Amino acid sequence: MKTIDRRAILRIQLDAAAKEDLDDLCEKRGMTQIAVMSRLVGWFVKQDDVIQTAVMASLSEDSLARLAKQLLKRLESQGKGSK
Repeated sequence: MKTIDRRAILRIQLDAAAKEDLDDLCEKRGMTQIAVMSRLVGWFVKQDDVIQTAVMASLSEDSLARLAKQLLKRLESQGKGSK
């Protein structure tokens, strides 16, 4: 039985600085832009709402500071439970 690899092709628009940074990252990692973007999107959509919101920078500085403190507390409590 043959498996069909289904792919979606998307276009993105980057400002010049972001494009240069992406080019540098791809060269440094030895990866194509498609591979980098696929992995980033794959990682991002698996994150919870809190992480997605923080990454999308849709929080105010005050809210982001409170979020960071909450995340640190969560990580700390998870670390204590695994010891």
